[in-house]
Amino acid sequence: MVKEIERAGIPVVHMCTVTPISLTVGANRIVPTIAIPHPLGNPALTMEEEKHIRRKLVNRALEALCTEVEDQTIFEV
Repeated sequence: MVKEIERAGIPVVHMCTVTPISLTVGANRIVPTIAIPHPLGNPALTMEEEKHIRRKLVNRALEALCTEVEDQTIFEV
């Protein structure tokens, strides 16, 4: 699906916990996330810490979305 959306000219960021799977499916822009049951956070943290982590991940995804890539790229947070 990711490759088809990109082929249509729409950039896509794949946020995931298992980056090898993203590489296998052909995602061009990959942002690693936290953990499989909670990819965008950690329920053990306070609400403020959770918000900080989520904002950081989403900002990194937006940066990746605006970045031209030639090949599959992992955007570390």
